[in-house]
Amino acid sequence: MSRADELFAAMCRDILTNGTDTRGEKVRPRWEDGTPAYTIKKFGVVNRYDLREEFPAITFRRTALKSAMDEILWIWQKKSNNIHDLHSHIWDEWADEEGSIGKAYGYQAGIPSKYKEGMFDQTDRVLYDLKNNPFSRRIVTSLYNHQDLSEMRLYPCAWSVTFNVTQRPGEEKLTLNAVLTQRSQDVLAANNWNVCQYALLLMMFAQVSDMVPGELLHVIADAHIYDRHVPIIEELITRPAYPAPKVWLDPDVKDFYDFTTEHLHIENYQHGPQVKDIPIAV
Repeated sequence: MSRADELFAAMCRDILTNGTDTRGEKVRPRWEDGTPAYTIKKFGVVNRYDLREEFPAITFRRTALKSAMDEILWIWQKKSNNIHDLHSHIWDEWADEEGSIGKAYGYQAGIPSKYKEGMFDQTDRVLYDLKNNPFSRRIVTSLYNHQDLSEMRLYPCAWSVTFNVTQRPGEEKLTLNAVLTQRSQDVLAANNWNVCQYALLLMMFAQVSDMVPGELLHVIADAHIYDRHVPIIEELITRPAYPAPKVWLDPDVKDFYDFTTEHLHIENYQHGPQVKDIPIAV
């Protein structure tokens, strides 16, 4: 069993056992048939993953790592808000007829801001600071721009990353760590997907900064399991689990903007059967 499996199962059991049921509340999401999508939720879920020990992919079912990387590159490398630049169809429900999700996600990553060193967008500012001021406590990104919320098709869920560099005793290279903050998360559909995405982003940023990837701390304000997902989760976390896969990046890539999903290598990913036809509340 991978450490990610352990954390996922413990989190799900805690939500189902100790969470708050939202039935009776006025909720925004709806199922496809128009009925309210209620949840069981926990406030303030925190999980810690150490990338020096293993890559945090669950094995109860397969997480599509190349698709997860493709989406994270869509946001932070392409800085796109159009689903035509994305190879998967996970954003289709939120896009307009031209494929745009409005001023969300990649749009926010690519907005230039003026600093004393020059003009940077959020991606380039992180990369600049990791190279020139790695011990700064101000390496923070935010996709939650209140000024543009009314023009977003969906408010950002995973909205902030704080990077922090440490020096481990006896090691020559610095270690890059990150805190991923989410306002809200659909645990079944998105939990391990987001964990793997930001583990990969951390690995890419570390590699091009000549650092070692360290810890990913994942903070979720509202971690919830939808009512129609409860039996799926209950079955999922009782499945056999396997050791974590070996995941690495092509070491020859030295520029973040050169990464593609072809540079991601996955070995020995044993996993249970995929969960098909997960209903998604919108």
